[in-house]
Amino acid sequence: MGAGLPKALVPLAGRPMLAWSLDALAASDEVDAIVLVAPMGREAELEHAVGAAIPLHRVVHGGTTRSRSVLAGLSALPEETERVLVHDAARPLLTPALVAAVLAGLAGVDGAIAASPLADTLKRVGEGDVIAGTAERAGLWRAETPQAFPAATLRDAFAAVDAATLDAVTDCAGLVEARGGRVRVVPSPGANLKVTTPVDLEVAEALLRARVPAG
Repeated sequence: MGAGLPKALVPLAGRPMLAWSLDALAASDEVDAIVLVAPMGREAELEHAVGAAIPLHRVVHGGTTRSRSVLAGLSALPEETERVLVHDAARPLLTPALVAAVLAGLAGVDGAIAASPLADTLKRVGEGDVIAGTAERAGLWRAETPQAFPAATLRDAFAAVDAATLDAVTDCAGLVEARGGRVRVVPSPGANLKVTTPVDLEVAEALLRARVPAG
């Protein structure tokens, strides 16, 4: 983003980006505790940005990689936690309905993730940036968040990997899949975009302002 501050704190429609996801989580009847994982040294700043309106169980500092940050949040949850929902602040268009759908998707499987079927044509590129082939896109989905798992399943998945694997994995579902876990995809609305560039920020702001009535 080149914003000079953690993405979670980047202003979006008049609020820090993370506030929008936290609103959706707090509004869900199925979320009992929220753990906020902050960049190391920015814990107080993020907690202040959230404000008192959002009930947080804890604010903890994250790790050097995404997976290590998730592990830090997982370790901070109450021991009796039965289900865990992992979400990225970079997806600020989260809704209580999507939270409920992903949690409902856990029935009979080891995990459930928001995802969308791939619509673009994929090209395999070789030397000199010349196309070397076209990949078959049938059955391919984009993994998103939130991602939900039985707490014991996710804890076991993290405990089973070495440091190199932990740092290389890009989402929690991959850890559970690697242990033979069955993970279901839950179709997400097209508006569950990930804010990665300034253009994404503009799109997210337009969608949020359309969602919130003026005044």
